[in-house]
Amino acid sequence: MGSLQGQLALVTGASKGIGAATARALAAEGAHVILVARTAKELEAVEESIHAAGGTATIAPVDLAEPDAIARLATAIKGRWQALDILVINAAVLPVLTPVWQIDQHDLNRALMLNVVATQAIIAAFHSMLKASKDARVIGLTSSVGATPRAFWGAYGSTKAAFDNLLDSYAQEVASTTAIRVAILDPGATRTAMRAKAYPGEDPGTVKPPEDVAKAIVALLGKPFTSPHRERVNQF
Repeated sequence: MGSLQGQLALVTGASKGIGAATARALAAEGAHVILVARTAKELEAVEESIHAAGGTATIAPVDLAEPDAIARLATAIKGRWQALDILVINAAVLPVLTPVWQIDQHDLNRALMLNVVATQAIIAAFHSMLKASKDARVIGLTSSVGATPRAFWGAYGSTKAAFDNLLDSYAQEVASTTAIRVAILDPGATRTAMRAKAYPGEDPGTVKPPEDVAKAIVALLGKPFTSPHRERVNQF
């Protein structure tokens, strides 16, 4: 039996990269994982790999940026389960890297919708299920550019700064009145499609695989951390 046996986990952005690796790692420890992402075919591949390894999972193809999508997702999940033990907020979009004065408004609005607005909506939709857990954990995947501005990263960095603020505020609000604990995790340089988009000339072999971040998340879930908690997954 794994360390997370009998627990229910929900992972956003679970179709590839850190999200998929995290879903597999949670399932390997016994959690039943709800896989959330836009593309059903990619989610099915992750689900099949989990089942092949002896784990269990449920796919939920949802575009979190669509109006009422998160509310519909929460309604469906609450119809099957009473409590949510683990919530990993990983889904994010990277706007085009460009000077602030050249940021495309449509691009920025899309990033704000998924990286910020959807984050608040997810917390609101699943707060009651998290409260129903005896030991709920919320882990949000962030980026260093949220705390430390970087040239050309203004669009993405501003959404991650807002993301961090929302999670940090929520962590403080629930720290003394619930069993919910919140961690903000910076995965650092990781071999993902987003990373390849940002650094097209980089050798993927020079950065750690998403499985390393997944291992760090599972390890963090086993710690009695206080809320809020912050840490970074260092290279290798």
